[in-house]
Amino acid sequence: MKNKVSTAGIVLLLAGTLSAAEPAAEAGGLVELKAELQNNLNIVWTCIAAFLVFFMQPGFAMVEAGFTRAKNSVNIIMKNLMDFSIGTLTFFLLGFGLMFGTTNGFFGTSDFMIAGSQGDPASWDWTFLIFQTVFAGTAATIVSGAMAGRTKFRSYMFYSVLICGLIYPISGSWAWGGLANGSGWLENLGSGFTDFAGSSVVHSVGGWLALAGAIVLGPRLGKYGPDGKPKAIPGHNITLAALGVFILWFGWFGFNPGSTTLGDGEIGRVAVTTNLAAATGAIAAMAVVWIVSGKPDASMSLNGALAGLVAITAGCYTVTPLGAIAIGLCAGVIVVFSVYFFDRLKIDDPVGAVSVHGVCGAFGTIACGLFNAEAALGLAETSTGLFYGGGAGKLGVQLVGTAAYFLWAFGIGFLMFSAIKYTVGLRVSRDEELKGLDITEHGNEAYAGFQVFSTT
Repeated sequence: MKNKVSTAGIVLLLAGTLSAAEPAAEAGGLVELKAELQNNLNIVWTCIAAFLVFFMQPGFAMVEAGFTRAKNSVNIIMKNLMDFSIGTLTFFLLGFGLMFGTTNGFFGTSDFMIAGSQGDPASWDWTFLIFQTVFAGTAATIVSGAMAGRTKFRSYMFYSVLICGLIYPISGSWAWGGLANGSGWLENLGSGFTDFAGSSVVHSVGGWLALAGAIVLGPRLGKYGPDGKPKAIPGHNITLAALGVFILWFGWFGFNPGSTTLGDGEIGRVAVTTNLAAATGAIAAMAVVWIVSGKPDASMSLNGALAGLVAITAGCYTVTPLGAIAIGLCAGVIVVFSVYFFDRLKIDDPVGAVSVHGVCGAFGTIACGLFNAEAALGLAETSTGLFYGGGAGKLGVQLVGTAAYFLWAFGIGFLMFSAIKYTVGLRVSRDEELKGLDITEHGNEAYAGFQVFSTT
């Protein structure tokens, strides 16, 4: 993981200026310069990746707004804005320290954030913080789509505080605590839990919280008829949703390749596996829904691309391109049947967040136990994936980790949303839901003069 391809040319050029007779001190200076160049390149790349992940916030906003009714668009935008804004402050003050094992008095923020990283304005610590902050924001914003159209805005903001301050950081430390000063129990379990960029740490946590919220909240008015059969409530703007998916796909090139935190050739390899899984997921979902419904449905195909992206996030660094295609293919099939499954259970998820992030995140995490091919990639002497001769040990670790994230996120989420429901209230009134949350919650409309109200 320490390949210096990106700086080799510069280093060789500098090395050519040194002769064999030059002092050892000067040669040592070259080594220091090389290390400084690599460190600066790592910082630049990781910052760019963090900015790409931040750009996923408007992607989520567009997907969720497009897949829901026009009368709730402002509400969706406000939720995505506050998810990240509240989450940034909460993660800075509390969540970061809980996740990475550093403390500063009552708050969990590490000492370097208060003291200015020991006086170094160019420290890697600043880059690490912003990169982890945008990941926390992503986990928080997943839930808003599953709870769209009937949730009190005030109550939803309580959730944003809790996930970025407590829920996400605590479970995140299990797998990623070792990135700084901590050491998570999943990192030390067996051969170690694999979740390179967050299929479970980020996406499943958000997806299972979304499942808990949708269950406690109940379905939208008119979603299920007297006979219990689901009724389609079409999104108001599939064009907007498609734009959001493409933005998310673009942002994922920061999410996965950025998790290397190294400015070297591995960026390209991880980008390739990420892209292959997304493309295959979109094709697979389109094919399945075409067979099932008779039409190549656009919304399901778009979710297929996201399903492939979520699923490959855990193994993007440890699987081959063919493994990525297999993971994307399975995710594209799974997401279609998962959406139908939750609909049959009368769990109303307007954007398919539970299926895309929860179910496919869990699948992607488990898939590492099948497709990890470290030896083939030159990352280790032996592979840990079952299909690559690694035995069942890694698969067992992945199953334990996947189950732990489900139990934690769904369990704590169900308790949290139930507590909000029976205290400050979670759901808006019937009249407010029918009129739309844009007007009743925020006092304005996304499409002034074009608003269409319904009585169902």
